[in-house]
Parts: sequence; C-alpha cells; structure tokens
Amino acid sequence: MDGKPRLLDQVREQIRLKHYSIRTEHVYCEWIKRYIRFHDYRHPVEMGGPEVEAFLSDLAVRRDVSAYTQNQALAALLFLYKQVFKHDLPWLGEVIRAKKPARLPVVLSQQEVQQVLAHLSGEVGLVARLLYGAGMRLMEGLRLRVKDVDRPASDRLSRWSKAKGSHCGFAYRPGTKAQITAS
Repeated sequence: MDGKPRLLDQVREQIRLKHYSIRTEHVYCEWIKRYIRFHDYRHPVEMGGPEVEAFLSDLAVRRDVSAYTQNQALAALLFLYKQVFKHDLPWLGEVIRAKKPARLPVVLSQQEVQQVLAHLSGEVGLVARLLYGAGMRLMEGLRLRVKDVDRPASDRLSRWSKAKGSHCGFAYRPGTKAQITAS
C-alpha cells in the first residue's frame, strides 16, 4: 500500500469532519459500494457523469425504487464527488428521476393522538409520549438516555439536535419516574 487512505475511509473521514450522523455515514458508504459494484468494481475517480446517470437511472427504471431512495443515492454520490474528490457535478440533467407519489400526509388530531397514547404503556408508551411531546425524531427517542433528561429543570431534554432544549412537561410524571427508576 502507498499510505493513501482507502476510498471508504476517505468518505468516512469527510463525513465525520462535517459531523454527519453515524447512520448517514453507513448509508452513504453502502450507496457508494453499490455504485462501484454496478460498474463492475471500477474506481469512482475513473468514472464521471455518464456512469452516475446510468446508476441513478437504473435505480428508477429497472429497480423501481422510490424517489426518496433515489435521492438518497444521489446525495451519497454528490458527497463522494464534491467532498472527497473535489469535483463539481454539473452533468445531472439526463438522470431519469423516480416519481414522487402525489399524496398528502396523514395528520392526527390532538384527540386522536391522545387516544393512541392512552393505549400504549411501558417503554413503548414512554417513547411515544416523548416523540409526540418533545417533537423528537424516532431515532432520537430510541437513543435517549436517562442522563439526557435535565434533572434540575425536570422537564427539559438536554442533548438532542432537533429537540435541543425541548420541554416535555411529563418527564417526571409518576409513570416516567418509575420507568427511569427501573432502568
């Protein structure tokens, strides 16, 4: 070896320098590996616009992926070329895009949410109340630790990016206290 870091190590280094989440790191590395396999293990530095377009179009046409999935793959490849290789990508006009479904999201009323929460108990109920009450994302709620609850304020979460400083006035209700004590 010539001492130069391997491609995925370079990708991981750039992702960590930009403080992206560990999930983003894993997903981007997986998409880059799929891109390389799709082109018979050619190194991405040897490829360019036509190869990226072929890969993304194949995802939409042959593999019939969702628009979200194709955009995720695109983001990974954009990161690879812009951040790791320092190449600009002005050539993405010919990519066949996956179609986004035209649908409205389902939004529950407060009464409906209360009915759902009333049927949940234990850890599942606690996580659901945290997600709803503090506006947390799913993985934030699942990774929440006891020490992340700001005890002196008794109703604040102390370390979450989207919910940073979020109030969750139920944090020390009896059920929550019992759950924390049990852990």
